[in-house]
Amino acid sequence: MPRYALRDDQWERIKDMLLGRFGTIGVTAKDNRLFVEAVLYRYRAGIPWRDLPDRFGDFRVVHTRFSRWNRKGVWEKIFGVL
Repeated sequence: MPRYALRDDQWERIKDMLLGRFGTIGVTAKDNRLFVEAVLYRYRAGIPWRDLPDRFGDFRVVHTRFSRWNRKGVWEKIFGVL
C-alpha cells in the first residue's frame, strides 16, 4: 500500500458519503478515491497544493473540489468516520 493511500477498509467506510458518486444527482466524479488520497497526501506530506504529484491531476482542480467539499461539511463527516 502506498504511504499516503487509504486502506481498503477505510475506503469502504467512507465511499458512500462522498459527493459525485455513481447514482447520485449531479456530475459523477472520475475517481473519488484518487481525489481523497490527493487531499490526504497534501496534508500528510505538509506540501502546498501546487506541489501535488502529477498522478493526482491539476492541483487547481483538486483544490477547488476540496474547497467545495469543505463548505458542504463533507470532510467533517469523513474524518468523523475515519
